[in-house]
Amino acid sequence: MGSRYTMREPAILGAHVARPVSGWPSGYWLVLALLVLTYGLCAAQGTTDPSPPAFVVQLVTVAVVLRVTEAHARMQRIAWIVLSAAGIAAIVVAVFDLQGHALDIALSAASMVAFLIAPVAIIRHQVTRRGLDAEALLAAISAYVLVGMFFALVYNLGALLTISPTFGEEVVDSLSSQLFFSYTTLTTTGYGNIVPVSPAVQGIAVAEAVTGQLFLITAVARIMRGNRRPASEAAPEVSPAPAHAPTPEEMS
Repeated sequence: MGSRYTMREPAILGAHVARPVSGWPSGYWLVLALLVLTYGLCAAQGTTDPSPPAFVVQLVTVAVVLRVTEAHARMQRIAWIVLSAAGIAAIVVAVFDLQGHALDIALSAASMVAFLIAPVAIIRHQVTRRGLDAEALLAAISAYVLVGMFFALVYNLGALLTISPTFGEEVVDSLSSQLFFSYTTLTTTGYGNIVPVSPAVQGIAVAEAVTGQLFLITAVARIMRGNRRPASEAAPEVSPAPAHAPTPEEMS
């Protein structure tokens, strides 16, 4: 005998709530702390030569980002091998006081690639989550800061590859000035006290300004969209229960 009455399973309350960011509940706090430390070490550079200690901190920052964003295990293993080798090389350079223009270019290029991978990993991880919480906000801030660091290292690598100064003869061409120019460009503040002179650097600056605006209206918006529940995830309607228990005749 079959029953004409079928009961639908009730919707699971809170099914749309955001999942934890990772096994590290405060992972993005650590990422931001490392970014502040990295910025301080880079801002202290009075030349365009990358600092080995800052490079090591940058590598640790990327490693933490990959862990927090729950990157694929194979990707994490490969990244750890590459980052460990680069970190050991940077420590050897610092201990033995090795110098060389080619070495500076290698460190700057490696840092640039590392800070390109990190914000992509954060955005890719966050767009799969649902829910607006403190972790999502910290993730958006971390990715935005990483983008600024990436473009600063692009300017740094360009300065190492060319002879002419990036911002003219009146401005000291250093990693500190490159950081300052990068963030004023990314945020479209544009104080005007530092201006790139070559068309190539001007083109990079335009690209950074556009990226900063697109990041705010796309990446951040996608990260923050988790406070809305899409219609496809609406709770299914529960069939009303019968007013009285069905009789054997009704069930037959």
